[in-house]
Amino acid sequence: MQSFVVMQGQTYQEEKELGIIWSLQQDSSGKERHSRLRMIEVNEGDRVFHYVKGNIVAISVAKTGCQIASKPSTMQSPDSLNEDGYLVELDYHELEVPIHVLSKFDDILPLLPIKYSPFQSDANGNQGYLYPCNEELSIKLVELIGDLNIYQVDEEQLELAIGTVLRTERNTFIPMIAETESELKTKIRLGQQKFREGLLPLWNHKCVLCEIELSALLRASYSKPWKDSMDFERVDPSNGVLLCCNHDALYENGFIAFDGQGRLHISSQIPEQDYDKYSIHSLMKIARTEENKPYFKWHKRNVYKD
Repeated sequence: MQSFVVMQGQTYQEEKELGIIWSLQQDSSGKERHSRLRMIEVNEGDRVFHYVKGNIVAISVAKTGCQIASKPSTMQSPDSLNEDGYLVELDYHELEVPIHVLSKFDDILPLLPIKYSPFQSDANGNQGYLYPCNEELSIKLVELIGDLNIYQVDEEQLELAIGTVLRTERNTFIPMIAETESELKTKIRLGQQKFREGLLPLWNHKCVLCEIELSALLRASYSKPWKDSMDFERVDPSNGVLLCCNHDALYENGFIAFDGQGRLHISSQIPEQDYDKYSIHSLMKIARTEENKPYFKWHKRNVYKD
């Protein structure tokens, strides 16, 4: 199962009534944009979050994969007659309480990918039509949807609001949300488990910087994070290093990095007099492989805080 965010704006109501999303194959300049071509990637069973004017207003399930189709007649305008495009049929679930992206952006921002993010750094939606939604971001959106639309807590009694339960207990919304969250979490768990199993022997089952060997304290640290990686990169053991908890936190947050030669780089945000506290020093070097090199370079360019 994949997830996407569709930026609909004025087309939302028409497309919801038709149970579809539809996009031209090319933009007005005749170019095929990534946000339009992504329609081809949608498969039956995928999830789509619908963004309209600052809010996630619905979640839908794809009933079909992508089809080549003309714009539906009810959506036609004089300048778009007989235009071919991409169409996906969906089962829409409109939210009683939309997610206001700006008000939840502190939760959303850390999960946005560097490339092809549906949202800008100011919480506004990016221009374009369809964007990928990584599993971590999808889980957060599903949790927010559940908090606002299912687990509405009575402030005085701290129990489910009866009205919400009565409105939803006989429809398919709650099972769909539960299934979505479960499948997303399972995909991450299995992917990270496979990544760790492949990573451990590459680094002799110990932290590459302090040589701690206690398994409970070791972390399979991604160089290119899950949110930014393609599926094969998420399970590629070359996309990371084995680190203890402390060094993992330094690496994940960009306070240390490795260059293409395996040399350790330490952020200027860590005072040199504190290096011993963190069991690091500027002359450290690890035995990286050629396969590590592109991932180390990506991390140093995109995560490291120089």
